[in-house]
Formats: sequence, structure tokens, C-alpha cells
Amino acid sequence: MKAIQCGGRISLALCITLVTIPWTGGYIVDPGPVVKATKGEIWPKPRNQTTAQQFYTIKMGSFSFQSMNFSCDLLNKALDRYQKLVLSIGNTTRRAMVNRGYSFSSNNALRANNDGHRSWRSDPNWSGYLEQVKVDLKAPCEDLPYLSMDEEYTIIIDDFQALLSSFSVWGMLRALESFSQMVVLSDNGSMLRINATTVYDGPRFSHRGLLVDTSRHFIDTCTLVKILDGMAYNKLNVFHWHIVDDHSFPYESRTFPELSQQGAYHPSMVYTQADIAHIIEEATLRGIRVMPEFDTPGHTRSWGVSHPELLTECYDQYRGKLGPMDPTRESTYTFLSNLFREVIEVFPDRYVHLGGDEVGFECWASNPKILEYMKQNRLYSFEMLEEKFIQRIVDQIDVLKRSSLVWQEVYVNGVRLPNGTVVHVWTGNRQDLLNKITRDGLPALLSSCWYLDHLSTGGDWRKFYNCDPHDFIGTGEQKSLVLGGEACMWSEVVNGHNILPRIFPRVSATAEKLWSPASVNNADEAARRLEEQTCRMNHRGIPAQPPNGPGFCI
Repeated sequence: MKAIQCGGRISLALCITLVTIPWTGGYIVDPGPVVKATKGEIWPKPRNQTTAQQFYTIKMGSFSFQSMNFSCDLLNKALDRYQKLVLSIGNTTRRAMVNRGYSFSSNNALRANNDGHRSWRSDPNWSGYLEQVKVDLKAPCEDLPYLSMDEEYTIIIDDFQALLSSFSVWGMLRALESFSQMVVLSDNGSMLRINATTVYDGPRFSHRGLLVDTSRHFIDTCTLVKILDGMAYNKLNVFHWHIVDDHSFPYESRTFPELSQQGAYHPSMVYTQADIAHIIEEATLRGIRVMPEFDTPGHTRSWGVSHPELLTECYDQYRGKLGPMDPTRESTYTFLSNLFREVIEVFPDRYVHLGGDEVGFECWASNPKILEYMKQNRLYSFEMLEEKFIQRIVDQIDVLKRSSLVWQEVYVNGVRLPNGTVVHVWTGNRQDLLNKITRDGLPALLSSCWYLDHLSTGGDWRKFYNCDPHDFIGTGEQKSLVLGGEACMWSEVVNGHNILPRIFPRVSATAEKLWSPASVNNADEAARRLEEQTCRMNHRGIPAQPPNGPGFCI
């Protein structure tokens, strides 16, 4: 046994001696990291960026953001958040070195600082000090993020000044993120520096999402806020909250409180109304929409704990089981109408995801009431029965003046969808589906190539990076109907302990494909920037896993 010091605490760990066997094969490895990280590069890669060799040093004691023109509480909180992020860059590295056994005395620190001053002031590329960043918001703040919100921004760092400008508070949030990523610690660790730079940037797609499943495993609100942080660091803007499913119902309903009281795993594993309001507020502060999903008629077993009458009673070999929702009962639709009326009051986003995927027909096929209903209504297949159900639910949302998203099965099964209903592609031939959906004039989202729960090996972010939402045969008008896409983190095998490193930095690959121009497609070049982005997220408290193999973060 050996005592190991970790972050100032002593713990005992079992030491295993490894015997190094000389390698006689042809596999030759150079020392150092497999992928050398960039320094001060922006993720996702901007639309247009020009960087000079000249650089400025940031005065730690006096650095600040100065708001010009319009301002609001949302922007002020962002300025405070990003000022702390910028000023923490050097401190984080220093703490890491101390934790690894490097000691700083006040005299050594002072001498290093003086040496640093001499070295950068004698550098011909040093242009002076940067104390203030002007934040020019050219239009009033908006209250809530929304589809197709303006996220464009400009950054100009030159002539001893820095200017961030945007016509939208959402664009300003993205500008602040990009600025913070360009600030780096000097090689000798004595100063913060930033190069003279001009950036003109904006997203390629308006919907850049991450689905998080909180039913299979409950994810606590603190972890969800961490996920929102990581999303903001990658300029993702939709938190698709797959909040309930077969296994648990953690959403606390005001109208039907018994759903979570009986359907959640445990009383402590429930999202209260206050929790949900908190998540929506934290997401809004980061320019992120919160889009709820209440999947029906399948994936609803947990609903039946308190309301078994909603579900279909199974017979024959499935006797004693409950299947999908019973589409023959008018009371089912009344219940759902009341629930969705509440949902749109709780979640302010324009869109509600209605699911509609993976409906097993075995139980319907075993139930004589279902079969008789189909006969009387001339429904000749279970797909037609599902169509009838989904049509009622989609119409309910339409009446409530909201828009629906549905998984692709709803479209494939021929449900007549109102204009603007988004079809979410998650499996099968994505190129063929995207072509058909957009040819029919419906907007689409892509997820099938961005399933974060599908693991292959370390560095598998490249398979996500090699997927493009416009990679299908279609007209320009068709491709304009592709709103973007989402990475999906289904939680069968993740919980609060491992969900963050499972998401990050793999979702960063999806984020860049959805933000950056289509011409940004060199995975080898991206690997160096992703190495830096991963360390950056680590410094900011996101336990992102290594993206490329052997390497290090200080």
C-alpha cells in the first residue's frame, strides 16, 4: 500500500508494479501527446476569423467588460460570468500545478512575474495592455431564446481595444464565449494574453441540440446545470429534456401530482415545479431553449402506475401486463389534453416533442376491445390505429397554439401533420428520410448519427464529426427545411456519476458540425482544437474525457 496525496488529502491506494517488456515489433511511438493542442483557438470554428501575430496582455487587476448601448439583467449576469471565467484561466493552471507537487513561494512567483514582464515587453509582437472590453449590444434584450434567433456577432481586437458587437443578446452570449476561448496563459505562466483578431461569426443551423434522458436514470439538477454549462461552451442552444419514459415519471405535475408520487423511482428523484423553473432560467441565461418531451402512446409504462386506465390491458401470453396507451378511450385524450395544457404553461418554448416512436403492437393485437374498435372504425392495421391516436395529440398541441416535434415513425406511418411539425430522424437511411420529409415540405431534425450512448472506442468523436445534415440528395429549398440536429444521451447506462464525461467532448463534434460552415470538415485539424477545447472544459469544471489518446492538460 502507498499513501497518495490528491488535492491536499491523503488516501491509500493499491500500487501495482508493471513490468515493461521491450517492444520488438514495428510500432514506434514518439514521446509527448498523440495530438498537440492548439492555443487560443475557438470552438466551434468561426465562419470567418483573421488572427495577427500581435498580442495584448490582460491586466488582471483592472480587466473588465464595459456594456454599451442596450443592457439587461441577462447580459449583466453573462458579463459577470465571463469575467470570472477569463480571470480564472491563470489561477486554474496554478492550482493544478500545486496539486501536482509544484511549489510556489512568494519570491519565486514575484521573480517569475518580473521575468515574464521583461520577456513580453521585449517581444516585437507585444502591442500593449488590454484592460477593458467594450460590449456593444445594438438592440434591446429578448426574454427567451427561440428557433431562428439571431446569434451572429463580431469581435474586433486591435488598436489597444477590444469590441464585441451583436444585434441580439443571444449573439452577444456567443461572442463572450468566443472571446473567453481566445484568452490564454503565456508559455511561462506569467500573464494572460490575447492576439489581435477579427471574427465575423454566426451559426449554420438554428437548432443545435442535446437530448438528455432523465427517466432511465434520474439526473440531479446540479448535474443538469453543469450540462447546460458545457452546452454553452460549445454554442449548443437546445436542451431537449426527455423527462419521462417507461421506467420512471420524475416530472411533478400540478394537475396530476400522483404521476410522480407513484411513478418516480423515489420521492427524492422528482423534478419539482421549482426545479424545472430553475433549469429553464439557467438555460435562458446561457441562450439555451428547453424543449420538453412527453412520449406517447408508447414509452408510457410509468404513467400506468397511478393511472392504469390510460394503458391497454394485455391478454393471451401477455396477460397481466399493460401496453401502450389505449387509443380507443375518449378519457385518454381528455387526460392528455389537460396534461399538455399544463406543460405549455410550465415550458415556455414554442415546441413540444410528442415522441411517437417504438410503439409495440403486441398488446393491442391481444386485446379484443381494441380489435373490435378497429373493425368498427375500418382501421386495417395497427399503424392506422397509431395514426388515429397521434393525429388527436398533434391536433391538441395545434389548438394550444404550439408546434410539435415527432419521431420519424409518425411521418413514416402516414400521420397528417400540420404545417411546421418537425420530423425527428433517428434511425434507418437518414439520407432517404431527409429527402422524403423535406420533399413533403416538412421541417426536419437529424439525430441518427449522433447517439452518444453508442460507444465504440476512445476518440470516437470522429464518427460524429463525419456526419452532415445536408448530406442527402435534394434541392436548396429542401435543405433549408433541415433545422439542424441533436446529439442524444439516452441514460440506460449513465447516471449523475458518468453522464458528463460520456457527453463531453464527444458532443463537441456535433456542435461544430451544426455551427461551422460546411467547408469545416478536416477531422485531423479539428483534433488539435478539440484537444484544447477539452482541457478548457476541464478547467471550467466539466469532467470531459480525453478525446484523442495519450496527452495532458495542465
